Amino acid sequence: MLDKVSKLIDDVQAFKTTSKEEIEVFRIKYLGNKGLLKGLFAEFKTVDNAIKKDLGQALNKLRNAATDKVKELNESMEGSQSSQSFYGDLTRPSEPIELGSRHPISIVRNRIIEVFSKIGFTVSEGPEIEDDWHNFTALNLPEYHPARDMQDTFFIEQDPDILLRTHTSSVQVRYMENNKPPIRTISPGRVFRNEDISARAHCIFHQVEGLYIDTDVSFADLKQTLLYFTKEMFGKSKIRLRPSYFPFTEPSAEVDIYWGLETEIDYKITKGTGWLEIMGCGMVDPNVLKNANIDSEKYTGYAFGMGIERIAMLLYQIPDIRMFYENDVRFLEQFKSVL
Repeated sequence: MLDKVSKLIDDVQAFKTTSKEEIEVFRIKYLGNKGLLKGLFAEFKTVDNAIKKDLGQALNKLRNAATDKVKELNESMEGSQSSQSFYGDLTRPSEPIELGSRHPISIVRNRIIEVFSKIGFTVSEGPEIEDDWHNFTALNLPEYHPARDMQDTFFIEQDPDILLRTHTSSVQVRYMENNKPPIRTISPGRVFRNEDISARAHCIFHQVEGLYIDTDVSFADLKQTLLYFTKEMFGKSKIRLRPSYFPFTEPSAEVDIYWGLETEIDYKITKGTGWLEIMGCGMVDPNVLKNANIDSEKYTGYAFGMGIERIAMLLYQIPDIRMFYENDVRFLEQFKSVL
């Protein structure tokens, strides 16, 4: 019997597991009411007195070994669970991370900047709250000029000379005041006009305006720049320039691209003509150069401007400008795959 107990002690000491269920089975096997130790102690009463002392010590050793083993395994399991609760289940598959998406206005803005940066245009920015000089007067729009009515303006009531800029041309004036020709810059930004909100118009929108000033700049240079832009931006190689009027350029023109009439959508957005207006442009008026302290006898230049929302609506066939400002996640998620 003594050999049997010694063998059980070795088994107890060698036992290993990481399962709570197996620990409980082990405890019941050795320490339960009907376990091995209960039966061995019952047999202990009938053994010969010559081995009782050694057998009693062996049984106590077995009981202590089984008790310590159960305690050791339980503590090990609790430590493992504590580590898992701190770090989480490291074996669990990770949940997919929801990727955000760029706003379509940001996508188109960045694309326009990229196209013009390839031919040397830098980016200039300015304040959205402007003064009358930079927004109107310096751009050949003196007080009471009828062309001011073309742009319904948000004025600051406390100071009628302060307003929300109606175009990013004001940034170009500031740039000309602080930089000497040659100047080659584009001015993207948000502008504000006091207009009724509809599917085609909004009181807040975004523009990109370009300016190039140097010696011997011609209208032909302007046309080649615009042709390059339409090829890069739309993949269209046919443009036309229609005479127009802007106070700060002379001559002035509206730029159309030939969109084509290949689909029903083409017929709809071009009203059956195949042509789409995308921007305005012209040669910088000499008065604007003089107001910015640039010698109009020596330097000439061209300027152009376009609405970012209009370009985005064309590229992505978005029917309503208000969708850009509603923060509808269903709308924005459509641009996740667009860089």
